[in-house]
Amino acid sequence: MPSEQTVKQQREARRAEKVAALKKLQAKQKRNRLITVIGTAAASAGVLALVISFVVSSAVPKVDPASIEIAGLNTFGDLTATHVADTTPVDYDAEYGMSPPAGGNHWGAWLNCGVYTEPQQNENAVHALEHGAVWVTYNPDELTADEITTLQNSLPETYIVMSPYPGLQAPVVASAWGNQVELDGVDDPRLGDFVTKFWRSADVPEPNAVCSGAIDGPGRIA
Repeated sequence: MPSEQTVKQQREARRAEKVAALKKLQAKQKRNRLITVIGTAAASAGVLALVISFVVSSAVPKVDPASIEIAGLNTFGDLTATHVADTTPVDYDAEYGMSPPAGGNHWGAWLNCGVYTEPQQNENAVHALEHGAVWVTYNPDELTADEITTLQNSLPETYIVMSPYPGLQAPVVASAWGNQVELDGVDDPRLGDFVTKFWRSADVPEPNAVCSGAIDGPGRIA
């Protein structure tokens, strides 16, 4: 028969059992913490993905441009879009009944989109409208410098022409190919509606044509 353990041996055996049990518990706790960290990270990633998805989807316009109604909108149908010689002026008021022009015959070179501090040649600006740009003109005698800055900041950075138009019948006039609206000022909410409805419209004669690489008019600052 094997000899019985001494008291000391029994005590050491019990101690070894406790140490083994403690190590087993610590290992289990470590595994649980790791699972928790991974689960939390995955949940956070999921939440982040949902947030990103929401932000991206929220940034996409949900309004159908065709559904936007603009009070005071003037529409000019059946406009010709012939490129005439650059030395041939076009009397848009007499030929089409609009000033500033919102379409019609124009010169072969388009005005590069941008912000201008000086009046621009009608025939070049109309060619920019043919490419889907919106031309925002303002009466320099009716707007302050701060209002002009506010107007610039409210517009997209591309496919926009902004320029003064002396003698303009309204503080601000927004024009797109075949469409125009007279605005009461830079804070008129119809400006945003007009841009949303007509900016880079597919209904222009040359949709998606470039709005750069041609003529820089006088006073271009942006």
